[in-house]
This record gives sequence, structure tokens and C-alpha cells, in this order.
Amino acid sequence: MTSSDAEDREYPKHPLVGVGAIVMRGDSVLLVKRNKEPSKGVWSIPGGLVEIGETVKDALRREVMEECGIEIEPTELFEVVDAVNRDDKGRVRFHYIIVDFLSGWRGGDLAAGSDVADARWTPLGELQGLNMTDSARTVIKKAVRGQKR
Repeated sequence: MTSSDAEDREYPKHPLVGVGAIVMRGDSVLLVKRNKEPSKGVWSIPGGLVEIGETVKDALRREVMEECGIEIEPTELFEVVDAVNRDDKGRVRFHYIIVDFLSGWRGGDLAAGSDVADARWTPLGELQGLNMTDSARTVIKKAVRGQKR
């Protein structure tokens, strides 16, 4: 990412489109610890911004490979999240529209990429005590409930 890309994310002129992957493996879910604002140091599902000319599914495959070193296959559009972060004066500091997909693990060995602080398969029973984004916690709970139906 160039410095102008980073500047365009903060106080943007319009919402930015992102993607997120809800990847389950047994009784664990794939999580990454964010390395950049707005959620630096907080656990979330892997994902990132869609690049010009890229489909949302291609963006998701690329982002998960970059962040986690694994191959996934997006299987079902699951949720669209409005992520708006305001500063102390009420101005919009970050604004993302995130398209979350249920996704299946296809292969590869999990390893945190350079744009995340950590990546891991997290047992569902350990989610309670983690510092997670609200949207990740909500979408994972919905996905788990959906799998049990």
C-alpha cells in the first residue's frame, strides 16, 4: 500500500468497499489481529479492500492469502456490515462497507502476513475473552447459529 492509499482510508471522500472471510475449521474460526487502524491490536475475521477491477470473491481470496497464507473458497454471501468510525469531533475518520462471505479452507499452512500482527485458528470456546471487533463477534455468532440449524 502506498502512502496515498493509507491517506485515502482516513477521512475518506466516500465509503470504501471491503471483504471479510468467515472461515470455520472444525470447532475453530480463522482470526487475524489487525496491525493498522482503525482496529489496530484487535482480533477480527481476515479481509481487506477490493481493488479496482477485482471481484469481491477474488479480493477475498487475495486478502486471505496475503494475511494468512492460506487458500480459501468463498461459498456464500453472508452479511454486509457498515463500519463507520468517527473522531472526537464527530467527523467520519473511517468508513467501510464490508461484504462478508462464509468461506471454506482449501489448503496451505497458516502464517501471519506482513499486514497483520497475528493469525490463528481460534476455538469457538475462546472467543468470549478475546478483544474482538464487534462486527466480527456478531457475524461469527450468526454463522455458528446458522451451521447448527
